[in-house]
Order: sequence, then structure tokens, then C-alpha cells
Amino acid sequence: MDKVYGAYLCTGCGIGDVLDVDGLKEAASETGIEMKEHACLCGAGGRSFIEQDIADNGVNTIVVCACSPRVMQDEFNFGEDTITVRGNLREHVAWTVGEPEEGEEASEEVDEFIQEMGEDYVRMAVTRAKKTEKPEPYLMETLSKKILVMGGGIAGITAASEAAKAGYEVTIVEKEAVIGGKALGWRKMFPTAYPYAELEAPNIEQMIADVQSNGKITIKTGAEVARIGGSPGAFNVTIKDAGVDSEWDAPEKVTVDEQEKIDKGELEDPNDGLVKYTELNPNGEMFGAVVLATGWKPASVSEFEHLGYDQYAKVVTNAEFEKLAKEGSVPARVAFVLSPGAKESDKDFPFCNSVTSMVALKQANYVVDDNPENGQAFILYQHMRTPGNAELFYKGMQSKDGVFMTKAAVTKVEESGSGLVVTAEDTLLGEDLALEVDMVVLAAGMEPTTAQESVINLAYRQGPAFLDLDLFDGYADSHFICFPYETRRTGVYTCGGVRKAETMEETIDDATGAALKAIQCIESANRGVSVHPRSGDQTYPDFFMSRCTQCKRCTEECPFGALDDDEKGTPLPNPTRCRRCGTCMGACPERIINFADYSIDMIGSMVKAIEVPDDDEDKLRIAVFVCENDAYPAIDMSGMHRNKMNTLVRFIPVRCLGSVNMVWIKDAMSSGMDGALLLGCKYGDDYQCHFVKGSEIATKRMENIGETLGSLGLEPERCGVHEIAISDYDKVPAIVDEFVESIIEMGPNPFKGF
Repeated sequence: MDKVYGAYLCTGCGIGDVLDVDGLKEAASETGIEMKEHACLCGAGGRSFIEQDIADNGVNTIVVCACSPRVMQDEFNFGEDTITVRGNLREHVAWTVGEPEEGEEASEEVDEFIQEMGEDYVRMAVTRAKKTEKPEPYLMETLSKKILVMGGGIAGITAASEAAKAGYEVTIVEKEAVIGGKALGWRKMFPTAYPYAELEAPNIEQMIADVQSNGKITIKTGAEVARIGGSPGAFNVTIKDAGVDSEWDAPEKVTVDEQEKIDKGELEDPNDGLVKYTELNPNGEMFGAVVLATGWKPASVSEFEHLGYDQYAKVVTNAEFEKLAKEGSVPARVAFVLSPGAKESDKDFPFCNSVTSMVALKQANYVVDDNPENGQAFILYQHMRTPGNAELFYKGMQSKDGVFMTKAAVTKVEESGSGLVVTAEDTLLGEDLALEVDMVVLAAGMEPTTAQESVINLAYRQGPAFLDLDLFDGYADSHFICFPYETRRTGVYTCGGVRKAETMEETIDDATGAALKAIQCIESANRGVSVHPRSGDQTYPDFFMSRCTQCKRCTEECPFGALDDDEKGTPLPNPTRCRRCGTCMGACPERIINFADYSIDMIGSMVKAIEVPDDDEDKLRIAVFVCENDAYPAIDMSGMHRNKMNTLVRFIPVRCLGSVNMVWIKDAMSSGMDGALLLGCKYGDDYQCHFVKGSEIATKRMENIGETLGSLGLEPERCGVHEIAISDYDKVPAIVDEFVESIIEMGPNPFKGF
């Protein structure tokens, strides 16, 4: 569009008290846009002030220098035909001067360092507006609104039912001969109503009847998904008979490194003869989104030899005991072992959680109910977890005749006559135990089906399964806390045991959420916008292919598998898979990947818009690239708490640290800036990145840029990365100060002034 600019300065919220308004307006004028001021832009008068300019002068590109872009978003939204760019003068400048010390009066003079901060942020905002283009959404020619549900257990049945209620057609694919899953083998289920004292009969039969009679739901039993290609709105799905091989069978899992060697001819392709992921099966069925509800399986307990699982027939898992209870009565004396029990160990069995604790309570109830005269259930645990209303059931079981519970370390299970003897130490009773029982039940955990096998069978360049699931113990999550149900592959949503160990009630809630996410994905693809975490974003990466060198960095580093490639390595974008993080943009050495409102040139120009004094050693300049998900909100909150911030830094928001292209760092240093710092989400064990691995990727890139600086005679320590959480707002000033002090010790950039 032909841009008509309008720049507006808010003098409220202390901005006009701390900063010289005329100086800020002059800074805007220097960049070619005249700026107007108003005492309260977010108020009705301020909005009318801007709307009048839009009506009278045709302004369509608006620069608002006021509060953080994270607030007042509706107030500064002037319609789809306009572009609004925000400059943060409140949280990042005016509120960072700190509160006056006790007994100290606020200064009426404008601080020179604070004023320079404000003027730099004005220049950066105007520069951003000039470099921003109005995005056009990616609209698909054809789009399917059907939903594929993989798995016909409680989770799959619920997801299908809820999606159908919303008016969507659903296909359930279940590899067993009937739907219902593990719930078909339950004798009882946990209490769901007050007073949460009595076990209830499973209602799985009614759930099955409901989906079978629903005209919007197609059920395919004895079937498996052999292959999923395409992208949200147009997933091309091949379904085959379970256990039957075909040319469309699932490809063998290969890592990114292995795929690289395969493409170079250095490694034999294990999938030779299968259709390449870039091709589509003409006989496949089209779906708009996928709900993965393939559930769980009992985790192995064989490694704990002292418990005798593989030695004694009467040592069984909780899943095996439930089957026994479903088929008839259970033994009179049973020990339920919830922990491996080594004396020094405080651990549970793998994949155990509150559900396995509650299963032990439920099954102990079977023992005393089936044997009213002599039933005895011994529950030996390290951790007893009964969250929420389940605590009431736990308390009821504590007082139930025949049920004995204690924290204990089980050291040995041995045969004794026709029964077993369980030896336990370190009990709450302060003495060792030797329990004679008829059977021992081991609380095997609920291992997700994604932990050891590929159940999704994606025809993606990155391979058929999800990557790096070891970070989540095999659970198929993208961001467990912030984005439940979401996986590393856009349009594929998990629920039930494949996402986390859950009760039936929790699974039903979970499946409902996954169904809603699948619907959201379809409708977002239909509108040409991203789903999450940048929900509603109309942009998508634009590739200037004529300069592509087929280096494959973008395809390898994309956290979400949004890019395939051809036989030469040329990236093949799938816009509806893209989450708009910009990791591909940061990866590209040729800088050919950009977004309409977020580009290499834009951020580079913003860096260059910062004035770097070359004749004052007290006025060093440090560019701080800030992740919009954790770091930027933390800095905002620091300002809201009136924490003082170092006046030598300039914050530049980025979508994700993974999007930081190293040319920005080089440009900053070559323009005379004295340091560059990246602030982003935590990774590793404290993983918090909304885009999975942005901070980790940026850290590796910065190590390489440090080597480059060293070769130029600059200290590698002038560039740094620091992980912060959104809750670290009170720590941010100290983190920034520490980095600035290290730069001051090194002295000014020797390239300053050149």
C-alpha cells in the first residue's frame, strides 16, 4: 500500500515529566516524520486525535510512542487498512528512572542519558514503521474441515464427539477390532461425584454407543494411519489395515543428521522405494487437523529384579491385576508396591504419577470388597499423590477396614509356600516389615505411545516422528505449560495418555481441549493466519529463492517441521505449518527469508537508528535483543515496578532469539556499538521457550560470532546470551548491569567512529 505516515507522542503516565518532548519530536523529524503530541493517547480524546488525522489526511501508517505494545492493543487498533507501530517510552524509559529515594525530591531537569534513550526509541519506532509492509494472509485454494482422530479410547471418542457437536466431520482410526481402548477392561472407575467415596461403574459403553450413532463420525477399526503428508487444512492421510504392509506403510524413523547423509549419498536410505515426503498419495484422504489420542502402555518393570516380576507368576502389574479383577474376584492378601524400593531411593517406577497412586487405592478396594471376611491390602509407597477431590477418596481408604498404608522401601519379594513374602525397610512405623501375601501388584507407570515408537508417521523432511521427545520423557508436547495439546507439528494435537498420565475425568477434559485446538487450527488456516503462539498473525516467511544456496539450515533448524526440501535441498515452505517464529530467518546466511512486518533489513535498520556517540567514553551503547515471550514482558514488569534500568542499553524486541540473524550483531559492532546482549527463554531442564529451542540455537550462533569477533581483534565477551524467565523482572536490571559493567571494563569498541 502507499503509506501515509502519522507519528504521535503521548506525554501522559510520566513520559512528559521525565523526557523533553520537543527533543523527542525532533528525533522523529530527523527520520522524516513529523510527530504530534497528546496528553493521553489511549483515552477517547487521544484516539479521536489520531482518527481525525486518518480521516482528514489519509494516514494509514501510525507510529505511537507511548506505553508498551503489550498493553492498550485495542485502543491503538485503527482497522485492517492501517499499520500501527508502537514505541515503548513508558516501561522502557520513563518508568526506569526509579522512584526518588526517601527524603529526595524528584529532579525537574531532564537527565541527558534518559533523554538519549527516549530519542533512540523514537527513531527505532519510526524506522520500524518505514520498513513494515502490510501483510497479506496466505489463503489456501482448497481446505478440508474434516478432523482425523487417531485412537478410539476415551480420549479419541471424546475428541470426536466434541468436534462433531461443533459441526465438524470426524474420522476415528483405531487399530483394534473395537473402539473403547483400555477402559473396556476396567472393573470400576474413580469417583466423580461428592462425597467421592464410592467407585463407579465405567460408562465407556454409553460413550461408544453415542459415537457409533453420530452421523458426523466415521469409525475405522482394525486400521492404522500409514502416512500423513501435507499441512494444516490439507493433510493427505493414507489409512491401511492394521498389520498389513503396503507401499504406503510408515517410513522408518531417521534423524536429521541421517537424512543429511542420505541426501548426500553417504548413507543408504532405509525407506528406499517409499514415496518421498514431498509427494502426495492420490488415494489419500484429506483432513484439516489431527488429534493424536493413541494413549499409553504399561511401562516396563522388568529392570527391578529384586521385585520378582519375571520370576514369579503371582507378581503382576497394576494393568494385569485390573484385568484379573474385571474377570472375577481377587486374592485376599495383596501387596501394592508403588516404588522400586531400593533403600536409598526415593523414586517411583518410571512414568508413575498421581494416577498410579489412585489406581492402587482403587484396586485395594477390590481386595477388601471381594474378601469381606479376611481381605487385606498393603499399600507400600514412597509418594502418595491424590490431587483435588481424589483426596477425599484417599481419606476414606485410610479408614477402611483391611487397608494398610505406609511409606516403605521394598527390598525383596520372594516365594514362600504357595504365596509370597514382601520385605520392606524404612517404614513410617520405624520397623522393618515381612508381609506374607497371595499376590504382589507393581504400580507400572503409563508410558505414552510416542516414547518408543512413531505412531504419527509423518511424511515430513524432519522424519516420521516428533523430535527431541526425551525432553518431555516421551510426551509429545511443544510447550506443556503455555500451550497444552500442542505438538511440535502444527495441526497435530495430543490428548489423554499420550500427553500425560490422566484419570478418565481428566482425559475427557483434555480431549475436549484438543478438539477445540484442532478446530481453531482449521479456522485459522481458513483465514490465512497463524494458530499459536502468535495467534492471528497474518505474516508468513517469504523466500527470495533466486539467492538460495541450498544450505538446508532453515529446514534443519525449524522447530516445527514447516519446511520440506527437494532433491537439491531447496526449501519447500508449508505456510500453514509455520508458527511465525522466524527461526528460519535467523538461520539463513544469505538473508533471503523475511516477513512483511519483521525482516533482516528492518531490525538491522533499527540497530543503525541508535545514535552511537564516538567521542564520549561514558556513553557506551549496548544493543539488547529481547525475546517477546519471556524477556520483553519481564522488562515491562520491571518498569512497572519502577526498577532502575541501565541507561546505556537499548532494547530491541524480536519474535524469538532463534530469529536473531548474526548479521544484526555484526552490523551493531561495525557501527560502533560496544556490546550486544541476547535475552531469551530458559532451555534445557528449565525449558520455557515458546518456540522450543530458540534460545539454545541463539546461544550456539553467538558462540560462533564470538570466534569471528576474536579474529577481528574484538573481545568475544562483547557478545552474550542470558536466559531469563518472565518472573525474573526484579533480576533483569542486575543482569543488564553486570553485562554493561563487563563492557565498561573492556572499554569502547575500537571500531567506533569508523
